[in-house]
Amino acid sequence: MFIGIDLGTSSVKAVLLDRKGEVRASASTALILSHPQPGWSEQDPAAWWQATLASVDALLADAKKHGIAANEIAGIGLSGQMHGATLLDANDEVLRPAILWNDGRCDLECTELEQVPNFRAITGNLAMPGFTAPKLLWIRKHEPQIFERIAKVLLPKDYLRLKLTGDYASDMSDAAGTLWLDVGKRAWNDEMLRACGLDRSQMPSLHEGNQVTGQLRAELAERWGVPRVPVAAGGGDNAAGAVGVGIVKPGQAMLSLGTSGVFFAVSDGFLSRPGQAVHSFCHALPNTWHLMSVMLNAASCLDFTARLVAYEGVPGLLGDAEASNGIHAKSPWFLPYLSGERTPHNDSHARGAFVGLSSDTQRADLANATLEGVGFGLLDGLLAVEAAGLRSDDITVIGGGSRSAYWIQMLADILGKPLQQRVGGDVGPALGAARLAHLAAEQGAVVADVCPSPPLISRFDPVASRHAFYREQRYPLFGKLYSQLQPLFTGAEAGADSVH
Repeated sequence: MFIGIDLGTSSVKAVLLDRKGEVRASASTALILSHPQPGWSEQDPAAWWQATLASVDALLADAKKHGIAANEIAGIGLSGQMHGATLLDANDEVLRPAILWNDGRCDLECTELEQVPNFRAITGNLAMPGFTAPKLLWIRKHEPQIFERIAKVLLPKDYLRLKLTGDYASDMSDAAGTLWLDVGKRAWNDEMLRACGLDRSQMPSLHEGNQVTGQLRAELAERWGVPRVPVAAGGGDNAAGAVGVGIVKPGQAMLSLGTSGVFFAVSDGFLSRPGQAVHSFCHALPNTWHLMSVMLNAASCLDFTARLVAYEGVPGLLGDAEASNGIHAKSPWFLPYLSGERTPHNDSHARGAFVGLSSDTQRADLANATLEGVGFGLLDGLLAVEAAGLRSDDITVIGGGSRSAYWIQMLADILGKPLQQRVGGDVGPALGAARLAHLAAEQGAVVADVCPSPPLISRFDPVASRHAFYREQRYPLFGKLYSQLQPLFTGAEAGADSVH
């Protein structure tokens, strides 16, 4: 048995996987976000740890009800939200709340980092506010007393690792999202670290996702009644999610419909296209890389609209959207940039908008517009990845949004690609973390055997007429709306900054 722990933005999830690859138990504990100022996003690492303890406690209690003994556990794997800056002093005490992936305060610092010689060749990416390195530059400028006390910088899941094992370690896929990694060489880059006033002594050791980084602490083994099992390096949430649905070979791809929206495609070697804000990262398996487009708000847009028009949650929104006439020529448009955007705009000032409302607009129209707007954002990302030379025609859908057949069909029509719904797709990164634990704990375990594609539930083929409608009539105006509103977004931010 193997435990996979995923530190998400909204919850900590834990799953129990048997050696046949079946999920035998699961548990989750909710987390809250803090927004101290507009555009800021933070969490307390202590809350991550308490949620992890609660999730594993509940997981093992659930397993016991099904006759699974805790002493059958053979390994633990980790996955988690990427880019977060968790800052520790020399005593491993947290110095401040972690600044998260969807925090937008670091625009100026990104401009500074882009001046480092060979920046894009080293990192394979643009400097974006969500990444870790600009956060440290911001802290160096604005919180110098904290910066001077930094002994270690850890990514969110790697803080959990420290609490689990006492080790400072990370994996290649998560480290690639810091801008301190030479992504092609899979090693820390001293030049990028120096640009942020840091050095290798403040970084965790680097491992492939299927390698062991340490053993479970004795006191935790006693608490849970498990052996002192190995803990695998694991992966960033998207890489681990890909491992969970068998996206491990070049040409395979997935679409993740979580809080953020991600198109993830495994590449044949190191590729990059930073000019369109395509992310080029290491995968969680040795000698493997991937390209990824990221939109900051995907399923979170559904939550937003459900609250805005008083649905009883997202299921109510989806049900109403499906029962309506769907998207038609006079439907309103929705821009999904509630907290800025990454691919392809790299614009932290971008904001959401409903456009084209009339006196006849119903809330079901807003529900469908939201689903379509997220779909167009995902299409932007897919086209950017294809422009980098990586094309995938069969795509697996994962994440909470993957439970809606109505939305998946709309996305297939928008993208013009077959989409696959598979068993375990809503479990996501925790499943991949458990698979990486299996690979780490069992010497000789074969990736192809441990990481197959889960059984197919449904295949959604694009309807040609609907695809033509979206691409020829709806999508071009979606792109124009962002271009025309972009100066207003920037002006509104500047105006807000000038008010005292």
